[in-house]
Amino acid sequence: MKAPAFWHSNTIVSAMLAPFAKAYAAASACHLRHIKPVRARVPVICVGNVTLGGAGKTPVALAIGQMLRDRGLNAFYLSRGYGGERTEPLLVNPLIHTAAEVGDEPLLLARVLPTVVATRRPDGAKLAAAYGAEMLIMDDGLQNPYLHKDLSLLVIDGTYGFGNGRVVPAGPLREPAEAAMARADAVIIVNPSEKTPAVKEGIPVLHARTVPDSMIEDFKGKTVVAFCGIAQPEKFFSLLEAHGVTLAQRKAFADHHPYSRAEIESLLGLGLPLVTTAKDKVRIPADLQQQITTVEISLEFEDKSAIDLLLQKLSPS
Repeated sequence: MKAPAFWHSNTIVSAMLAPFAKAYAAASACHLRHIKPVRARVPVICVGNVTLGGAGKTPVALAIGQMLRDRGLNAFYLSRGYGGERTEPLLVNPLIHTAAEVGDEPLLLARVLPTVVATRRPDGAKLAAAYGAEMLIMDDGLQNPYLHKDLSLLVIDGTYGFGNGRVVPAGPLREPAEAAMARADAVIIVNPSEKTPAVKEGIPVLHARTVPDSMIEDFKGKTVVAFCGIAQPEKFFSLLEAHGVTLAQRKAFADHHPYSRAEIESLLGLGLPLVTTAKDKVRIPADLQQQITTVEISLEFEDKSAIDLLLQKLSPS
């Protein structure tokens, strides 16, 4: 789905939906209180957010996975596999599985570390441990109470914050921001700005920035058609323009949109280079992917030693 415009500010529409948001928040809080989480056989790091998509949790998870891999740990990713049709616990194979089967984000994660998808996170944790995982990085799941988290990291988009600050459907929040921060061991602000919201006192705060790969330089001064199906498409378009890329057209699709052959062929018919994100490319028909350029986004911590200290507390002895 595309985020409605009224999620960005308080309007009469968001005010009218406030009673439904209050009911949703109360039901979510009740659900969290009454579920006893299962403890996995290995430490679990949860990288989550409080908004519906777009905070930067997957780049954070990728960065943490690379750090653990460089340290020699046999870490695994654990994902719900949003958008995928497979529901049973499954070890992702990027050479075989498609986004339609396992979701788009697991395919990106599997390029860095072994990745398990499972609708039920405890079942996925059990499968990963059976494959020899020494640590799990759960991409998303801060609001999922079924698996115990040894370290919960709340990711906040510093350029968007909490939108209008309301819970769905009145706003973009999955739960009140205060409730999410109360369960977080640390907060990671991605791309801090003047819009960055205040964080509860006493919670460690780390700062990070998203960085495009060198491919973006190939299009500096050139005209392209940019398209993406992510939670906040304007962030991608603005990134391209900030690096001197001229956008003849910008096509925004719904988050996790599965591209049809007709849609991609229509874009190719415009006769200009096509640029998209890595998350989008895996949702494009395989035989058309080579005709589209991907701008990869990575994440850099401003103080890498701070996240290192958090991770060291969980490292197996």
